[in-house]
Amino acid sequence: CCGDLQPCQPHLSFSSFRARGAFSRAGKLVSTEIMLPRKPYTLSLPDGRILRLGDRTLVMGIINVTPDSFADGGDRIDPAHALDAALALEAGGADILDVGGESTRPGADVLPATEELGRVLPVLRRMIGRVRVPVSIDTSKADVARQAIDHGVSIINDVSSLGYDPGIADVAAAARVPLVLTHNRGTSHDMYRHARYTDVGGTIALELRAVIDIALAAGVSEEQIIVDPGLGFAKRAEHTLAALADLGALSGLDRPILVGPSRKSFLTAALGERSPAAREWGTAAAVASAVLLGAHVVRVHDTLAHVDVVRVADAIRAHTAGVDVTADSLAVGGKLKSE
Repeated sequence: CCGDLQPCQPHLSFSSFRARGAFSRAGKLVSTEIMLPRKPYTLSLPDGRILRLGDRTLVMGIINVTPDSFADGGDRIDPAHALDAALALEAGGADILDVGGESTRPGADVLPATEELGRVLPVLRRMIGRVRVPVSIDTSKADVARQAIDHGVSIINDVSSLGYDPGIADVAAAARVPLVLTHNRGTSHDMYRHARYTDVGGTIALELRAVIDIALAAGVSEEQIIVDPGLGFAKRAEHTLAALADLGALSGLDRPILVGPSRKSFLTAALGERSPAAREWGTAAAVASAVLLGAHVVRVHDTLAHVDVVRVADAIRAHTAGVDVTADSLAVGGKLKSE
């Protein structure tokens, strides 16, 4: 069950967001810079289901309904192909399916809401009722979010953190759906001009705190908010690596954390030039790191591979916490048994 949720205090300093200290198991000190605690949370879905975060890492499968998707070549813009992909992702262990109809790659043009709806609604009509897991809509437009919810979507995933259309918060509040707020600056065309940081993790935490306050003012329940450090968004490779390494800086926000490293270009800083499809092993390293550093949800293109990654990373977390682990306990819906 979920522990007490304490509201985060505004106007915190950079240093107050830092993970500090260490914890002990069997007389051994483990640095919280390497293995960070992960608080459990529960979120309410509009169909009455409860999304439990923290017992194990949830895997969000990506369905890009765009002709210019950097990672999958755009073949899922066809609703039949998108449904096949959704069923395959679910069969591979996805806990959530994330549908997006607008490219967010650097330099991408803004898509009119009518065109975005023309892409995602046919896909949602086919998916909802065919998949058992919750579906989220990856959009920064209030009208798209509203119509997607009307078609059965359970979560809004806004990569602009209310920066493109603040009305997203009103939609989330009215529908009482979970809202993912992703750290970002500027637009797809100019985001790298805003990639200037001194303290990457601390700055992300403070800027997300400000966005959370905007969402709360619009009526969104704090218990329904998820935060995302925004890997690759208004961040060059060195900033993205720092944001992931300093994921614990977000713990002071007291909200569950979603991390999306899948196949992104920052991985080439370590791997060298690779096509997105050739970055899967690098993605695996980033996913494992995110889990160990406290992520509650990871967003990936290949659920079959990364479900294995998170199960092993979760097993390491559980062992560190002194918890018995079995394959069943780390499976979808599984629970960990305390010693």
